[in-house]
Amino acid sequence: MVNVAVLGYGTVGSGVVEVFNTNRESINKKAGQEINVKYVLDLREFPGDPVMDILVHDYNVILNDPEIEVIAEVMGGVEPAYTFVKAALEKGKSVCTSNKELVAKHGPELLKIAREHNRNFLFEASVGGGIPIIRPLNQSLTADEITKITGILNGTTNYILTKMSKEGLDFDTVLKEAQDLGYAEKNPSADVDGFDACRKIAILASLAYGYNVDYEEIYTEGITKITDIDFKYANKMNRSIKLFGEANKADDKFYAYVAPVMIDSNHPLYSVNGVFNGILVNGNVLGDVMFYGSGAGKLPTASAVVSDIVDAVKHLNTNIMSFWSSKKLELTDIKLSEKKFFVRVKGSVDEKLAEVEKAFGKVDVIEVEDVKGEFGFVTGVITEEKYEEASAQVDGIITRIRMED
Repeated sequence: MVNVAVLGYGTVGSGVVEVFNTNRESINKKAGQEINVKYVLDLREFPGDPVMDILVHDYNVILNDPEIEVIAEVMGGVEPAYTFVKAALEKGKSVCTSNKELVAKHGPELLKIAREHNRNFLFEASVGGGIPIIRPLNQSLTADEITKITGILNGTTNYILTKMSKEGLDFDTVLKEAQDLGYAEKNPSADVDGFDACRKIAILASLAYGYNVDYEEIYTEGITKITDIDFKYANKMNRSIKLFGEANKADDKFYAYVAPVMIDSNHPLYSVNGVFNGILVNGNVLGDVMFYGSGAGKLPTASAVVSDIVDAVKHLNTNIMSFWSSKKLELTDIKLSEKKFFVRVKGSVDEKLAEVEKAFGKVDVIEVEDVKGEFGFVTGVITEEKYEEASAQVDGIITRIRMED
């Protein structure tokens, strides 16, 4: 029998206990031996909940118990999670986590400590909720050089953008609805400003390219400036707007960004709607492979944590190699990356087109019948730097959105 402890009894922590209780027999069979949740750590009390029988309030009880071999950290945040996880690994206990903040900030260090103690630091649930993506990058796709990862990595923003697209609603209305339904936090900044997706694409890029991608250096733009008018233009072009986290390698240069992107209906991620996530990986041998599923929520995330616990139990004295060096990957300035841009500008086509094409060159004009006093246009493929230079020469630009076919 292998004893495990769960740190945190919130949404994900209670889900981990529930998954064990629901699927105990099949989990034990797949692990090759019985797994027993011996402790749950939380500062709160839960009167009437069976967890009270195994609830502890002092982490040292878990840390100093030699019977605990695997710990699931599902508290969230960097501290005290980092201190707890580091101490556990140094004590010779494997750790599984859903904590993207912890992994993005301290991933290479914690993987190194795990390796030195012949234990494991596993974090499948940190990206994509229940979607298996970390393990495929570490194991299944190792024959490929990953050239590009594109992901819809945040369920909250995808829900908001989907509702805006399908129902013609404005951002503030849908955000309030998402908060009422529990899809968005009272303070939604981590989601709508792109910070959550930023940490997740940093983790994926680090694993794909083997070097540490600092999430603080990734260009990040959220969805707060996207309007219902933008979706009218998108619908006219048979496109949709998604918040992408993207990392790609081109000519020995590495780019990473988080931003809204207007995508064509033929794009593999076009139909990823609502709270679902989708991750598209391109390898130089395999080509495109896509991962799709519930990107958040109690049970999908808990399922991924439990799968890591099973993996840790199957490799109690064997380190599972992860290719994530502490050496920093230097990202190329996003100003040098190339894309088409959709741009909205005040005025009529007759008044402004000459000015626009003098700055941008030939463009495709987009007009929407019930949108007055402005028009849209699509540029050719240009660098971000060229867009900034050209836009400075045109008065009345309302907004711009990157495009991808």
